[in-house]
Amino acid sequence: MKSFVDYKKDAPNWITMANGEFYPDILSDACELYKPVLVLFSQLLKASESSVRLLQEITDVKQVWMRVQLYRIFRKYVSPQTPVEMLKKKSMIPMVCEQYGRNFRTIDRVQAAFNSRPLPDEALCAILWEYKDRGQKGYDLTERFFSMFMSALPNLTIEGPVRAGADIQLRSIFEDYPNPTRPVDFVIKDEGKQVLAIGLARYDGDRGGAQEDDRTGGYSNCAKEILDYTKKHKLSTKVIFLNDGPGLLLGSMWNDYSNIERIDPEKVMVLTLRMFNERLTEEWLTKK
Repeated sequence: MKSFVDYKKDAPNWITMANGEFYPDILSDACELYKPVLVLFSQLLKASESSVRLLQEITDVKQVWMRVQLYRIFRKYVSPQTPVEMLKKKSMIPMVCEQYGRNFRTIDRVQAAFNSRPLPDEALCAILWEYKDRGQKGYDLTERFFSMFMSALPNLTIEGPVRAGADIQLRSIFEDYPNPTRPVDFVIKDEGKQVLAIGLARYDGDRGGAQEDDRTGGYSNCAKEILDYTKKHKLSTKVIFLNDGPGLLLGSMWNDYSNIERIDPEKVMVLTLRMFNERLTEEWLTKK
């Protein structure tokens, strides 16, 4: 069977490109979706005597989706240095106010800046629209993989969130797994419910540099960790890394993924959707 590195000579033919959206075609839908968010931000802005108070008012908004969008607008107008993930956690807001509040743009300047833009602000709506589909390409990849798997390998089962959903923790598969926080995206089992493979799926867009190194380095550590466990327990469980997208063609990505396969070619596989039929066979999955 060919290995991942064998496909490198014509690598562009082995990746699947996700559909994108054209600019400015998205502006009409973006403005319609985010106008209510901007209107509410305007109302909260007018009712707040300080930027810290504005953040507290946003935190009191009960609808999660609306609150997250308001946090994103707050960050753009008031505190671009505040980490986005920190703002999303309500429990951290008091700390954000204490640590970053002194550098918030003052409420009068925020009001002036906000009023200088039309309502809805097409530019800001376009920025928020970019967040809307974040993660969707990965969901599409997983959904297509599950569909292909169930069609091609009906004697086996695949478990995991098809699109959005909580990752599978390996502790829920192997009770004595040493890393309690190791998440995976899918698990493949035979008819007897024996675990044949553990899998992770990612769509690689245009990642590069440090992000590229973090991804492949994390995968390498994951593969070694799982294989150490399976070897210790005399299991034949394989590790599959489903990756696709143009990011595979950037920098050293293809070589880095090939090196991950070399950790144990009998137990580790990196593949794209287009490699599925050639490489992910029942024979490979069930081989002891």
